Amino acid sequence: MKIGILQTGHSPEDLRAQIGDYSDMFKHLLQGQGFEFDVYRVVDGQFPDSALAADGWLITGSKHGAYEDLPWIPPLEQLIQGIAEAGRPLIGICFGHQIIAQALGGKVEKFSGGWAVGRQTYDFGGVEMAFNAWHQDQVTERPQGTVVLASNDFCENAALLYGDQILTIQPHPEFGPDVIEGLINTRGKGVVPDDLLEAAQAQLDDHISSESFADQMADFFRKERS
Repeated sequence: MKIGILQTGHSPEDLRAQIGDYSDMFKHLLQGQGFEFDVYRVVDGQFPDSALAADGWLITGSKHGAYEDLPWIPPLEQLIQGIAEAGRPLIGICFGHQIIAQALGGKVEKFSGGWAVGRQTYDFGGVEMAFNAWHQDQVTERPQGTVVLASNDFCENAALLYGDQILTIQPHPEFGPDVIEGLINTRGKGVVPDDLLEAAQAQLDDHISSESFADQMADFFRKERS
């Protein structure tokens, strides 16, 4: 099965040799699942020919906001709509979660409650899962027909399901402690409140649910659909 990774941002340049770029993190997260990957750096204007160019699609995180006036966002929204119409499975992470919601009728805003940084816990229908997060923007209005899969007190729409075809999540299952520590040192200081950075630093070694969610992502891609 071929997964098309739509890369919407780049990891910090001075960390890239250590942690890889955002598409590399997903290849690592899903290694051993039997997938092939094609990477399209849409943030740099590189798009697939059509929604049928891959068997499934994944949209990465980004430092950009879904609501920003950037030349690659409208064609990305059109591609998302095309993927939805074509019935191909689609997974969105962080920015991916947000841009899919926006493209399909929801709303994304800079959250007045501030930042979520580092390890966060989420309620998945009575099951607690923990992931690393790094965001201020949130989906504040869901597209019609979506189901909330996960939430916490800070993020009401932390994971959404669109029928059996689209799965999105606000935190980053692909972010290990090395990524969070790198972001603290390169993108956090002077932007994110110090107390949040200190709390994130203190929890770097605590358990996160990335491996189990990677299995869920793989199962979602491979699921038989009518």
